[in-house]
Amino acid sequence: MRAVQHAIFILALVGLVSAIGVSQANAASAEEINATADQTLRSFVRQVPGAKEIAQKAAGVLVFPSVVKAGIGLGGEYGEGIMLVKGGQPGGYYNLVSASFGFQLGVQERSIIIMFMTQDALDRFSRTSGWKVGVDGSVTIIAVGVGGSIDTDKITSPVIGFVLDQKGLMYNLTLEGSKISRIER
Repeated sequence: MRAVQHAIFILALVGLVSAIGVSQANAASAEEINATADQTLRSFVRQVPGAKEIAQKAAGVLVFPSVVKAGIGLGGEYGEGIMLVKGGQPGGYYNLVSASFGFQLGVQERSIIIMFMTQDALDRFSRTSGWKVGVDGSVTIIAVGVGGSIDTDKITSPVIGFVLDQKGLMYNLTLEGSKISRIER
């Protein structure tokens, strides 16, 4: 029985590594990332009252239009995105990677938007070669109820995040342990 469990674990690990390798081999071009990030931001602003105002206050907005999470006991997550600095100018391309272990089965796709609300927070992020959420900085996930809006005056965290799926904002999620690194495009 133990041998069967080990075999299943090894097969899951090989499958996960293969899926991540295929994902990276099919890396999006800068044009694809730009276009999908723009669509993601438009959808976010359309769905959430107050989103445009808070994005305009941010020193930088990091948009991951598609982050795919997959797992069979052992899980992984990967996505590519763009940093937009004041005025919507591109500030570089990044990837988000994380791994997890535990009860999990399936595949999920979501979009992640991280806003750096102060220039200091953006500068600290920019100085690192691989920024790990929860170690190099914390991201406060903002949850908005159905039909609710973002109260921009009550947000005091220097780095905030929003996680969206096809239906809108997702709740009770964390980015803890995710690593964000700059990539070339």
